[in-house]
Amino acid sequence: MIGDARAVELLIKALEDDGFFVRTNARDALIMIGEPAVEPLIQAMHDEDDDVREAAAVVLGEIGDARAIEPLTQALEDEDYGVRRAAKEALEKIRGK
Repeated sequence: MIGDARAVELLIKALEDDGFFVRTNARDALIMIGEPAVEPLIQAMHDEDDDVREAAAVVLGEIGDARAIEPLTQALEDEDYGVRRAAKEALEKIRGK
């Protein structure tokens, strides 16, 4: 909640947690951190876990940084429907800003 960028890597790891509230709070914290989380989130778009890729796409859309356009565009071809949907919605948000 304090927005410290030093927590980014741990928060991205928390996106893998089995607990819904842990994942949701991690996403919210990454959104609050904003720009310092963009590059690690872009890397998380290549994670083997579908839930991590989907959450990373959601957060990137909320942050709205143009650096995420290319990886989100690539994610439109992801094998997982949830990732594709999240990437589409994130791109719409970024392009709308």
